[in-house]
Amino acid sequence: MTMDLRRLLESALPAGVEWAALRRVRSVERSYAAKDGAFESAALYEDEGFMIEVLSGGQFGYAGLAAAGPAAMAAAAARALELARSASGRSIHRFGTEVRPATALSYETPRGRRAAPGADLLAGGAVALSRAMRVSDKIVQASAEISTRDLETEYVSTSGAAICQRTHIVCYGCAAVAREGSTIQKRTLNGPRGRTRQGGYELLDFPRIEAEAARAAEQAIELLGARDCPSMRADLVLAPDQMMLQIHESIGHPLELDRILGDERNYAGSTFVRLEDIGSLRYGSELMNVSFDPTVAGEAASYGADDIGAPARKELVIKDGILVRALGSLESQARSGKAGVANQRAEGWHRSPIDRMANLNVEPGKDALPDIIASVERGVWMEANRSWSIDDYRNKFQFGCEYGKLIEDGELTRTVRNPNYRGVSSSFWRSLYKVGDASTFQVFGTPNCGKGEPNQVITTGHASPVCAFRGVEIFGGEQ
Repeated sequence: MTMDLRRLLESALPAGVEWAALRRVRSVERSYAAKDGAFESAALYEDEGFMIEVLSGGQFGYAGLAAAGPAAMAAAAARALELARSASGRSIHRFGTEVRPATALSYETPRGRRAAPGADLLAGGAVALSRAMRVSDKIVQASAEISTRDLETEYVSTSGAAICQRTHIVCYGCAAVAREGSTIQKRTLNGPRGRTRQGGYELLDFPRIEAEAARAAEQAIELLGARDCPSMRADLVLAPDQMMLQIHESIGHPLELDRILGDERNYAGSTFVRLEDIGSLRYGSELMNVSFDPTVAGEAASYGADDIGAPARKELVIKDGILVRALGSLESQARSGKAGVANQRAEGWHRSPIDRMANLNVEPGKDALPDIIASVERGVWMEANRSWSIDDYRNKFQFGCEYGKLIEDGELTRTVRNPNYRGVSSSFWRSLYKVGDASTFQVFGTPNCGKGEPNQVITTGHASPVCAFRGVEIFGGEQ
């Protein structure tokens, strides 16, 4: 611990507190952006503060503060107690200390290169990436961004919890916009910010990324001469970078247990999943196995424990297509009586933790990529999300992708542009008929998943193999 948080907490508590915890969060974020081979912007954001939490009358109260002075801490503790007592008269469930484990642990992101390059090198790297995409006069805009986040969280409680976690996130993205006449196409590296990982600066292998950026620009130009994706009901093969969004929207958000209990209806809608579905719902085909796993080294939302001290461990959420548990924290588990996971997380020191997905992954299957393609008589391969829409129940959806290829008689044939597909979550996953093996498995993430009121923006990770679905409604303009 960088300061004696336990002594600070205990000295601030007023009478009547049954249990209390103090969380300190420090975040340092840097970003560097370039466009068309020229430096565009740089930013440094530092933030530090404290959240005190108390239990009284079966309810939790929270109060945040930006400074750790004894008087300010005592005032925050009194405010948290006031809020807990106010909530106790309106409660829907009475909580106890069983939902706040006395966990003691340390966690830090494994890193190969711990020392940060200078700002000049990172800004220069962004410039070089944007320049690498200028492969033709048809590229009318090329942009690149590199960002890092170092997050330190310390947590202590009066019941003995003592947790220190340090996570290090590196995110980079490139986008090339190509134009010919009235036709405009855009290609990125696995979506706008899909390359969000935990790790050190070994993730910024600039020669490799420059080559990948140039290839993305070449594909943007390729799309200019491609025909629109045909509209048809056919088989759909999704690359892992599009599976990232499919997992996030049609598995992650629908399975948040607080949403199932009704907590999100006022702000972000509900879910098609009912409480009684947990343990019995046929969510997908028997090939579908989905894990909540914040222990994966390098995935964006890995940690040792969540923000209330529940130890992180891998749990199957969907097993052989059956929904076996929801994405619910210890609090939501206590309210519902249903199995959950360690996922009560907060955006920062100024927010109380709520149920959030972390690393949510489709487990690899047994099918090699050539066998998946060979199984398709007529269909489309799609990569990288471009647009998305989903209803308030997280059920009916429509997603657009950057890049597609027709699959005809078991072979990848011509490139198509503007590929889109639509479906219904509760039946789409039941059409899953091929799941790629470990050789097709890739890890991605996003730094900007929003949820809660007030809104909290948080990092999530998603990993998946290539997956194939039967009889999907595909459209794109060509009849």
